[in-house]
Amino acid sequence: MKIICVGRNYVDHIKELSNEFPKEPVIFTKPETALLKDNAPFYYPDISNDIHHEVEIVIKIKKMGKYIEEKFARNYFDEIALGIDFTARDIQNNLKAKGLPWDLAKGFNDSAPISNFISVDKMDIHNLNFGLKVNDEQRQSGNTSHMIYSFEYIISFISRYFTLKTGDLIFTGTPAGVASVKVGDRLIGDIEGNVMFDFEIK
Repeated sequence: MKIICVGRNYVDHIKELSNEFPKEPVIFTKPETALLKDNAPFYYPDISNDIHHEVEIVIKIKKMGKYIEEKFARNYFDEIALGIDFTARDIQNNLKAKGLPWDLAKGFNDSAPISNFISVDKMDIHNLNFGLKVNDEQRQSGNTSHMIYSFEYIISFISRYFTLKTGDLIFTGTPAGVASVKVGDRLIGDIEGNVMFDFEIK
């Protein structure tokens, strides 16, 4: 099982971090050991002093495919979840300044909390509201209509490089509002007002 992530897929998030606008999807990966499930607490690691939350819609691939045409990509998933791409921003900034890969900043243990999956059969996946509250304060609010690259394009693009297999997860990018978390914080994420996860930072 692979965890594949898309960076810089919402314009407002690109602006808030002063990043360049991508000419194609920015792709990175996380190891399976990054997954954190069932509302288990996230234990703040000693590797960083600046862990940021990035809430994202997550696609679960339902069948194997490679070189998938965009027009057929919708046939490769029927469930989504809500996840967080925890990022050690201090480590990432240091690596970026040296022109080095981001793996250490993105793939550390438990850096990918994820909710249970839900069916998209009755959803307009291109107009989904989702968000994140930290201690009852709304931190991030997004809508999939604001994605630069659609779910279908992302699947098609990734499948040109990596064979997608059943159970692979794709984190599809975060909207603006990313910020640091601290011990004692409570994170609550929702899709269309329905709570998807609720866990604490310890």
